[in-house]
Amino acid sequence: MMTFKPLALACFTLALTACSILPPKQDTPQNATVFAEPELTPPFYPLNPFNYNEPPVFELHLQKAAAAPVTKMVVNRSDNPSEKMTLEVNKLIIPAVNSTTRDMRYATLASPDEIDITEIDDFLQLVEGKARHYPPRFSERQERKGFELKLKRVTQELDTLAAKDNASFDVLIRAFKASVMARNLDLGSIYTTKSLAYAQRILKINPDDAEANFWFGFGLSEGGGQRESIPYLDKAMQAGVQEAYLSAANNYIAMENKKNAVQILKNYKVKYPQEAEVADRLIQEIEKQGRWNVWQVITPKS
Repeated sequence: MMTFKPLALACFTLALTACSILPPKQDTPQNATVFAEPELTPPFYPLNPFNYNEPPVFELHLQKAAAAPVTKMVVNRSDNPSEKMTLEVNKLIIPAVNSTTRDMRYATLASPDEIDITEIDDFLQLVEGKARHYPPRFSERQERKGFELKLKRVTQELDTLAAKDNASFDVLIRAFKASVMARNLDLGSIYTTKSLAYAQRILKINPDDAEANFWFGFGLSEGGGQRESIPYLDKAMQAGVQEAYLSAANNYIAMENKKNAVQILKNYKVKYPQEAEVADRLIQEIEKQGRWNVWQVITPKS
């Protein structure tokens, strides 16, 4: 059955600060009331759309970074250049420019043409768990507000990096995904335009990239371009993206093509027998001929 795995503790620890909309902590007077920031609620969407039984890619990179040799570095503090600090934990480093392939390395510090993507990837994964598809799923209004504010800042940072003609593939794919989720969170129609532009740039570089085809396919479908989305979702399914089957079924439901939707789910059941219950439940809903969305029928399992 479909499972919705919680993030690793380390990911939650990083994200609590990233998603907070509260002001920085101040010294607390004696006997003053202290308000604890609530924990993040569990993700709604599986964190690894390629394979629901595998950890998300971000967590795998964290594990690899922790296992890789560390070259300690002593550098000046950015907030106080007169003081030194020791860097002794590997971060996730990607090229910012002049790279047309995915290229992650693990080091304590990024070079001038690189970017430490650790915090951004941590946050984007958290957003994916809530807003990869439309409609987004939040049980806490305040939590959604925190995600929205942080996502606006992250998209601005990624847009600045992606504005360069020689922006790397790694930068473009993150700017693309962030724009899709900003659209899903109703942050403005500009994000629809941005996501389309990023997808075109990415697929021009690598038309067979599985993740790009998956995101572009369901993004088109959920934005009203159901017919246009078919070749991209087909390519994602052929590339082994598990969730592409559900997105494709959802797409045919929106097109009122019951036959193709059922066939996609039957194929899904064969390819992923552990998802048989989910596939059967969705097929039953199709047989009822009601107007619905796959993501409204599927609910997370604890």
